[in-house]
Amino acid sequence: MQVAFTNNTIGNPFIKLNSIDSTNNYAMQQVKNGIAKHGAAYFAQEQTAGKGQRNKQWLSANNQNIILSVVIETTPLLLWQQFSLSVVAALSALDLFNNYATKKFKIKWPNDLYWQDRKTGGILIENIINGSKWKYAVIGFGLNINQTVFDPSLKNASSLQQITGKDYDVIKLSQELCLILEVNFNELLAGKTNELLDRYNEHLFKKNQIAKFKRDSAIFEGRVIKADKTGRLIIETLYEEAYEFGSIEWIIE
Repeated sequence: MQVAFTNNTIGNPFIKLNSIDSTNNYAMQQVKNGIAKHGAAYFAQEQTAGKGQRNKQWLSANNQNIILSVVIETTPLLLWQQFSLSVVAALSALDLFNNYATKKFKIKWPNDLYWQDRKTGGILIENIINGSKWKYAVIGFGLNINQTVFDPSLKNASSLQQITGKDYDVIKLSQELCLILEVNFNELLAGKTNELLDRYNEHLFKKNQIAKFKRDSAIFEGRVIKADKTGRLIIETLYEEAYEFGSIEWIIE
């Protein structure tokens, strides 16, 4: 696969922001203004209106966690590869956590990070698409690093410090995450889509276990099988069925 963009490495430049509403909003605006190019990374010590999946707010203590948005030029990729980029982002966060803790971290489909049954991070990817051309993606990482007290609404949250008992330099970890993302993204560009997906499924949360889900107002249980290359989660009840993101919710108790 030919790479059409300039050879900027991910994390160059690495820009630190004191306080911002949302690093994803900021990065997206920089792209639209023609300021941010491939590889630009925006780290915030404080985020006042962080965004999570399904329009939820991402809550994070000041200067304790990784709040990072990375600009990726996606012109070498096809629109159907959007989930492949999500796989790359999730694996990069997983790799970072596993560098510092026992390798028990899992990826909860589509791209949350879990340690046992506790959430340690989430990823939000927003795209710029013109017609059939996928121009840019902004990958927003919210990873719990040093925070030990969480909002009461976050009933199953945890952090790297709670797991390991150690304190971390969130700037250095953010820069390390950029390096890991560079490696995994280059694998995607090299056509290793299937290999990346296999590794994602190897670390899939609740794989081959019975899990509980909500679809519309109905609660059901099924065995988690895998995610397919389009990003659907395959769940076995009486038979295997594929679920699009947004069609079901996990029930974590």
